[in-house]
Amino acid sequence: MDNYPPVDRDPAPEWYGRLHVRTEDLGPAEWLTRRAPGYGAFGTVAGVGAPGFAAYARVLHPASLSEQPVRWAAVAAAYGRSVAPVTHWHELIGADSYYQNLSEYGLPGVWDEHPAEGPPPPDVARALIPVLARHTRTPERCWFGLWNGYGRWDFDSVPSFSTPERDEVLLGGTLADAVSPVSLDEFADLPDLWWPEDRAWCLGGDVDLVSTYIGGSHELISDLLAASDLEAYPVAPDDRVG
Repeated sequence: MDNYPPVDRDPAPEWYGRLHVRTEDLGPAEWLTRRAPGYGAFGTVAGVGAPGFAAYARVLHPASLSEQPVRWAAVAAAYGRSVAPVTHWHELIGADSYYQNLSEYGLPGVWDEHPAEGPPPPDVARALIPVLARHTRTPERCWFGLWNGYGRWDFDSVPSFSTPERDEVLLGGTLADAVSPVSLDEFADLPDLWWPEDRAWCLGGDVDLVSTYIGGSHELISDLLAASDLEAYPVAPDDRVG
């Protein structure tokens, strides 16, 4: 059996950016943990976010070219393909799910970096915040889940709540604070679950995904699909996420 040296991790912070790390009373997350068997199951849109909403959207994380964002639609056009609501990135570029059978990395003049895996990238988060804020009465009081395996911080001693996908640390703050962890470290992961106190919507991401999923009202989803700085598609709660 191999003996690996321990990974150095900083102690869990009291604050994660401007988000307060909750070490007691995980009650605000109980509605996410009490699910009927199979309802919002692992590997589905509602499993990544939350079940029970009127409509859902998938927001794609952009690829990049020379560190500038590139839409999946532009990549698809270059390959003579198209993007459907449930298209996977590896299908779009003609690779297997581990990107191992590419004839070359990227496509000159089109893309040179895969979409970011994990929670919404900061630029996507910044574009989401004003849209989400218009569809809740409580943008100043929101809750967030952060997978306890992210980054350099040791959250093992912090109580967590479970979803079909991960064990999450509970954070609290305003909706605008969702992007504040980048002030700690440019590579700090944003929360992968967001919801307001009034539970008008729920946003979910995952360390292995290159998309973010949002459940909410039909009006919210329509706004997301129409947002010019987001690339979003309508999806169903039981659609597979890859």
